[in-house]
Amino acid sequence: MANVRAIRTHIKSVESTRKITKSMKMVAAAKLKRTQQSMNALRPFAAAARDMLARLGEDAAASSGAYTAPREIRRVCYVLFVGNRGLCGVYNTALVKFMEGRLESEEHECFLLVVGRWGREQLGAAHLPVEETIDDIPDAPSEEDAQRLAERIKAIYRAGEADEIILVYEEYLSALRQEPTALRLLPLAAAAEQGEKTPLILEPDAETVTDALVELVLDSTVRAVLLEAKTGEHTARMTAMTAASDNTEQLLDKLRLELNHARQSAITTEISEIVGGANALEEGKHE
Repeated sequence: MANVRAIRTHIKSVESTRKITKSMKMVAAAKLKRTQQSMNALRPFAAAARDMLARLGEDAAASSGAYTAPREIRRVCYVLFVGNRGLCGVYNTALVKFMEGRLESEEHECFLLVVGRWGREQLGAAHLPVEETIDDIPDAPSEEDAQRLAERIKAIYRAGEADEIILVYEEYLSALRQEPTALRLLPLAAAAEQGEKTPLILEPDAETVTDALVELVLDSTVRAVLLEAKTGEHTARMTAMTAASDNTEQLLDKLRLELNHARQSAITTEISEIVGGANALEEGKHE
């Protein structure tokens, strides 16, 4: 009976785990829907802003603005987008491994601005040069959250704390595939549009339009990357929790089978003891 009780206790524990993993899967799916809708809605807008900046071509490239003027690279800031928590497969660890590889090949002084609450201990163990952590970005970031992050990144660049800003995040390719990616944000290089250019009439003047467009491109890029990172995180967590739920189902089937065998064995033992006791009584009567 002791073995039967132990198996029943194990089954209750696995059933509790299954409830948790299914709940986390449902929560991740709900958050994924919100962030994916926002990401898909923003992508055309961000692409249009970059295309417009490219149409300005030489005017934008020659601008002496704070974000487009060329600089000598002495110090690099990596903005590392990690999740707010774990239980999402290799999502976070793949980013850390990718970041370590980037730093090993980096020739300049570097520091990290980490966006996300996950892994303070893990990041410390990896000996990454983290100087600042922004850990109050929610799982479904709003436009205001993205704008606040963009302003902090731009402030670092304007203050001269870094001469180059690189965003490191998981690029969302599909529901089953995300890849660590590095995207240079600043200084902003406006590539001239290929082919014949249509003359543009800019009001009030080219400099004002270019400055406003540069700000728009930077803000939309940061928001797009943030949404893409969050979409990848929720997808990875939903996939991990689906696998965990499937594993608990398989384990429950195995434990229930073991329980039936244990109960049958206990019943067989009890019957054997009863039969043995009855035979002993019969033998005693005949004596």
